[in-house]
Amino acid sequence: MANNLRRVAAFKALWHAFSTSRRGGPSIGQRIAAVPRMIKAIVTGKYDGGKSLLLMAGALAYLISPIDLVPEAFLFLVGLADDAVVITWLAGSVLSETERFIEWEQDRDRILIGKAH
Repeated sequence: MANNLRRVAAFKALWHAFSTSRRGGPSIGQRIAAVPRMIKAIVTGKYDGGKSLLLMAGALAYLISPIDLVPEAFLFLVGLADDAVVITWLAGSVLSETERFIEWEQDRDRILIGKAH
């Protein structure tokens, strides 16, 4: 039951990221390039994505960690399913948060340019 709820939540996050992306939005390359800038802005306190970044780092650590909630060695398909849910959630979160960050950067730059004139 809990696995089904996590799976549904992961797919909703991924669907939300894809469906809210507007046509002509940031490319995958722009999103990847934005990640280091986003991390720097979070660390310096300029951007409010700290909670999201922490959750994404936790998901990444879970994926690369040898410790697993459901070991693949004993329950092959079920063990892979929990990793698939985490990967899906992580992908959706990265897409969503990088899009939000890029929009924040553009708005911030517009405001700064507007004040300069």
